[in-house]
Amino acid sequence: MILKLIIASVLTGIISGFFITAYELIITFFTYFFFMGDPFKTIPTLPVWYLYLLPTVAIFVVNYLISKDKNIREYGVSEIADSIAQNRMILKVKTLFLKVLASALSLSTGFAVGTEGPSAGIGAMIAYQIHKYFKLPQMLIKMMISVGASSGIAAVFVSPITGMAFAVENIAYQFIKQYITYLILASVIAFAVSINYLDPISFVHSTGRHIDNEYLLANLMFIPFITAFVYFYLYLKQRLLHMVDLELFQKFSRYRNHIFALIGGSVVGTVLLIEPHAAFSGKEVVMHLINTKQSIPIYFIFAVIILRIIGTTVAIYSNAVGGIFLPLMSIGALIGYGFAELFSIVHFPVEPFYFAAIGAAVFMGVLMKLPLTAVVLAMETTFDYNVVIATGISVVLVEYLSNLYFHIRRRNATKAYKAPDKNSPAKVSEDNASKAEEA
Repeated sequence: MILKLIIASVLTGIISGFFITAYELIITFFTYFFFMGDPFKTIPTLPVWYLYLLPTVAIFVVNYLISKDKNIREYGVSEIADSIAQNRMILKVKTLFLKVLASALSLSTGFAVGTEGPSAGIGAMIAYQIHKYFKLPQMLIKMMISVGASSGIAAVFVSPITGMAFAVENIAYQFIKQYITYLILASVIAFAVSINYLDPISFVHSTGRHIDNEYLLANLMFIPFITAFVYFYLYLKQRLLHMVDLELFQKFSRYRNHIFALIGGSVVGTVLLIEPHAAFSGKEVVMHLINTKQSIPIYFIFAVIILRIIGTTVAIYSNAVGGIFLPLMSIGALIGYGFAELFSIVHFPVEPFYFAAIGAAVFMGVLMKLPLTAVVLAMETTFDYNVVIATGISVVLVEYLSNLYFHIRRRNATKAYKAPDKNSPAKVSEDNASKAEEA
């Protein structure tokens, strides 16, 4: 039995690595096809009407696909974990194909969502089929699906340790004691395949094991700075989009998806028109802007931050299919970079790439409630003790400060509510709103 599990894990890792690579290449192909080349170069040359029409048509197609199969809409990681725990995992090839298509359409037309959800689904489907092929015991279905989802995440992140930590905190925590060896095996092999074709996210400007105490003041000031943006992100959803979704569509619930599709297409079109780097998954922002040695204007940085926050929240409500790991990471990276530039203006020069790495890990870790993944991400992308220590301290304190006013739900980071007293009438209203939204 152990030999079968080892072989099954190896096959899951190999096949997942190639399928995730193909998924990323499909997104790239669609992007270049729709924008007639590299979007960051061609968008300024395209007609304004086209930039609005493309994402609008795409999101209507995505919503049509969702109407045919509601499982397409699930964002993947937390839903897979819940499905595994409740023995209601539905892994149909048709659903997976439509999910990949819907995700590719969402990402390639500019919606600010990530790739980890569909990637986890791809890995889970592969593992499920391998489980059937090897005729493994029924009791091992949960374990194999966890291994598959973990390998898919490790492959798409092109970071084995970050992928494993993310999978453990999201999916495999129930099975970690018994099956951690197989999770590691499949994740590492999937990473070994994908790294030959995909580029990992890495912050190249780091000092390694040297601890710079001169950054202590800047680190402390960065905590309230990034907390303010976390508040803004959550406030936008709670006070604007969440209010519209619950209150407005109580009367027009039949047209909810159509209206939000129009809103989503219009917002993405506007974002593409203003600044293309504020659209798409966010990996391009981290790779292109954060690792460049050229100085980036402060007004440009904060304009992209605001646009990305708006684009990410609207994309989720518009039913764009994907995850939010990379979008949140890119927002945090830009927040950190902008903070360093502002801090340098007042004659305290600090390395902007250093705070970009911290911001990327902290913003994602707080809003997705993944502190361990945040620390591991900081370590694996920089190998810098300054970044790791600052991330570990910041992610805990920022989460604490955020929870003073908001309740960030682990199940879905797009759902946040003001946290009233437990026995107050507002608490009852919040519970009702939660049920209404999850319905």
